[in-house]
Amino acid sequence: MMPRVHVIGAGLAGLSAAVELCERFDVTLHEAAPQAGGRCRSYFDATLGMTIDNGNHLLLSGNSAALDYAKKTGGFDKLAIAEDAEFDFCDLANKARWRLRPNAGKIPWWILAPDRRLPDTAGLDYLALAKLLFAKPGQTLRPFLGDGDMARRLWDPIFVSALNTAPEEASATLTAAIVRETFAKGGEACRPVVAVDGLSAAFVDPALSYLQGRGARIVFGAKLRGLAFEGDRVVGLEFGETVALDPDDKIVLAVTAPVAQELLPGLSAPTEFRSIVNAHFALPAPKDMPLLTGVIGGWTEWVFAFSDRLSVTISAAEKFLATPREELAAHIWNEVQAVAGISAPLPFWQIIKEKRATFAATPAQDVLRPGPETRWRNLALAGDWTQTNLPSTIEGAIRSGLAAARLFQ
Repeated sequence: MMPRVHVIGAGLAGLSAAVELCERFDVTLHEAAPQAGGRCRSYFDATLGMTIDNGNHLLLSGNSAALDYAKKTGGFDKLAIAEDAEFDFCDLANKARWRLRPNAGKIPWWILAPDRRLPDTAGLDYLALAKLLFAKPGQTLRPFLGDGDMARRLWDPIFVSALNTAPEEASATLTAAIVRETFAKGGEACRPVVAVDGLSAAFVDPALSYLQGRGARIVFGAKLRGLAFEGDRVVGLEFGETVALDPDDKIVLAVTAPVAQELLPGLSAPTEFRSIVNAHFALPAPKDMPLLTGVIGGWTEWVFAFSDRLSVTISAAEKFLATPREELAAHIWNEVQAVAGISAPLPFWQIIKEKRATFAATPAQDVLRPGPETRWRNLALAGDWTQTNLPSTIEGAIRSGLAAARLFQ
């Protein structure tokens, strides 16, 4: 009889841990919500009459853990991976457009090619990324990027979306970790990856099928209300009724940071969070529009061009939380029309405000992140808020699940 593992939370961190453990353990996956995926999932939106993601997410081909997870669970074919590293931009102020095209190899000769880099820049202007690799703990990002035109048109859009935190307060070392795994490895590691059929189709539904096919039990509507401790072990799980644990049973706690702190008083964890605003418009994107466009000089930051809709992401969006949804939709739609080169009345729309989308990727918050190991020998932590050495991303969430699972191997 295989030993048992209870995984608490069916977001990507919990799914990753469960998938990793189900070959060696009898896995039960507990989720408080009626569905899996957490902040990375799809749902049918009645207003739009289509399935959308609760938030737009972009991966890069250098996100090895996320891609390996998708391959293992069977969701890889639901990911669209660009053939080349290409990033389109549109400046709303002067109608300028350009395309950033890092070359595939590690030697960055692309910065010497005017048609591959940001217009009106020189190769030496890109040394900020090299200097960033030597950032020290406690340093913030803005001094490395500067506050000139290049930062406004290139670095800020890229890194604000990656960290969901303004450069003035964002951790330079977390940014450096992103650069090491993407730009520093060359364009081959920077190809955009998008779940064009939805996040659930690529990362959630295949994982649930994978787990069920290996005998795992999945229980929805199961909110963990407390843990019973005895010495250095967890001996019970409180779900309204107590689940007693055998001496060899293990637990992976893959819940949000605030919930983990409620369950484990005294736990060090991030306490500050940043917001994301997503907008979805029920109008098919023009056929010749790039899948992804960075937007300069507007409220919009990134436009995703899907076959059935146009979607927008605004990171570090605290200033828009109080803005009425109707005002957001109208303003963003005007910007989307300019980016897409279309003229159309406001279609059916949906605005999703995620107030606590990610932990604040600041130096002060980064040092609060715990590792997977706890003082209870049968309890491990997982979540993108744990110490993955990455900001709050899909890649970080999946790595955290793997790290928790390794403690029980």
